[in-house]
Amino acid sequence: MHLLKEKILKEGKRLEGNILKVDSFLNHQIDVALLNEIGKEFKRRFQDKNITKILTLEVSGIAIAVIAAQYFHVPVVFAKKTESKNLDKEVYEGSVYSFTKAQHYKIRVSKEYLHKGDNILVIDDFLANGQAILGLKEIVDAADANLVGVGIVIEKGFQKGGSLLRAAGINIESLAIIDSLEEDEIVFRSN
Repeated sequence: MHLLKEKILKEGKRLEGNILKVDSFLNHQIDVALLNEIGKEFKRRFQDKNITKILTLEVSGIAIAVIAAQYFHVPVVFAKKTESKNLDKEVYEGSVYSFTKAQHYKIRVSKEYLHKGDNILVIDDFLANGQAILGLKEIVDAADANLVGVGIVIEKGFQKGGSLLRAAGINIESLAIIDSLEEDEIVFRSN
């Protein structure tokens, strides 16, 4: 997706530890026009999958998922990272290992919102090690729903997540795959 790659090159910042900071347009301050184009692109890539729900993780994936959902005309469900008093007692759970926090945590979705036979599209902002997607897949599997695809805005192709998930047969569509963040240069995989 050319528009996204241009934005990453213009505003993305490479930080130590192979971190790409894109919070000026994707996950802190949000460029709604760009997200609108991202939503259209996800619809184009997954239009034949009969999506019934979009699933994402609490916080960074929500804005992206919501904008994409308007093109699929389906609801968005997000997995919550923390327990709260207003979360139903009957939940599906998945486990996610956070490399940045060096800890495991549980994610939860109320059983009220995912059902047997739902065709689920997972959408997230980044794919690095694949742990968030695997945790969401646990939830989809527990609901006896179908994971029909995963839409990723930015994939770190130099990390193992994309390869791991593709080897497991998961249909992943990444809008921008970065092969290197070395020496202050962002190198995209050519499509």
